[in-house]
Amino acid sequence: MMVFLFFFLQRIFKKTSGNGGLTLYLGKRDYVDHMNTVDKVDGVVKLDTKDFGDRKVFVQLACAFRYGSDDLDVMGLSFRKDIWIQHVQIYPESHKPALSEMHDTLLKKAGDNTYPFTFEIPNNLPCSVSLQPGPDDKGKSCGVDFEVKTFLAMEKCSADEKIDKKDTARLIIRKIQYAPSKVGAGPKADICKSFMMSDKPVHLEASMEKDLFLHGEAIPIKIKINNESNKTVKKIKITVDQTTDIVLYSADKYTKTVLSQEFGETVDPSATYENTVSITPLLSENKEKRGLALDGRLKDEDTNLASTTMGQGVDKDMLGILVSYKIKINLMVAGGGLLGGLTASDVTVELPLMLMHSKPEVS
Repeated sequence: MMVFLFFFLQRIFKKTSGNGGLTLYLGKRDYVDHMNTVDKVDGVVKLDTKDFGDRKVFVQLACAFRYGSDDLDVMGLSFRKDIWIQHVQIYPESHKPALSEMHDTLLKKAGDNTYPFTFEIPNNLPCSVSLQPGPDDKGKSCGVDFEVKTFLAMEKCSADEKIDKKDTARLIIRKIQYAPSKVGAGPKADICKSFMMSDKPVHLEASMEKDLFLHGEAIPIKIKINNESNKTVKKIKITVDQTTDIVLYSADKYTKTVLSQEFGETVDPSATYENTVSITPLLSENKEKRGLALDGRLKDEDTNLASTTMGQGVDKDMLGILVSYKIKINLMVAGGGLLGGLTASDVTVELPLMLMHSKPEVS
């Protein structure tokens, strides 16, 4: 009873076709990838069949990679590549799913002449990711998205049949992942580096208390420095890099810095240093960076840096966009003596970072 009440009270999403004959209803737009399974997409379509003629009604769920705006389509070129697509026919009735509580709620909301449908999203498909547009970019963002569409047609996917926009209704949905309930041990890295004109090295060790942090959560990094050299550590610089690997159409991998922060700590020769510093990578500090990977968004709502891509099967052709992060801890070591800057150097270690959302609590 409580589950039904939860469904009943939540928001209903709907979209009606231009001809008024199709109205698509969904009970939610976020579908969770639990690693081994993905939430089912349960919805209904309300029909007004008076102008259908011999045409049938289909519902389609597609996962696609968009790499350009629809406004730029020229000479029949497509700026959208389907990664995965599935169709069902609901009128005349063909697809008859087992009714869920979500179906029952939507059927009551939509009223008579309403047909249910269900899709199962494979768990090896990518999560929804968008690439941040530049200030002057228009149209839909590049990235991976999921779309539920109902349409009128003679055949479900005939290349020779043109489907009018007024005969379609569509809603964008998102496939998302949440942070696992248990996090792993934090990573640790160390280095011992020697320098020209110094017979002893600098030791640097960095570690974190866990391997996964939530978006917006402060990330404490424990830093230990043992400066046995005759040089001075002038400051500590920490950067967080986001690497986006677009594996769908080419080996296109690029890295963007989403945080760069300096700490004016000086470690003199033969001295030690130990401290914990905190950093927080945020999208609000990176609004102008074109091509930065973000979690998929609905319309113009706010979002955040893309979540780390968690293990998604082995078929890389299905993954679309992979996102990962790493933290670099860099000591800027000053040169000394007659050679000055010629003997200056850096000491750097890297730590992997996972950024995700926590799973919302259901009351």
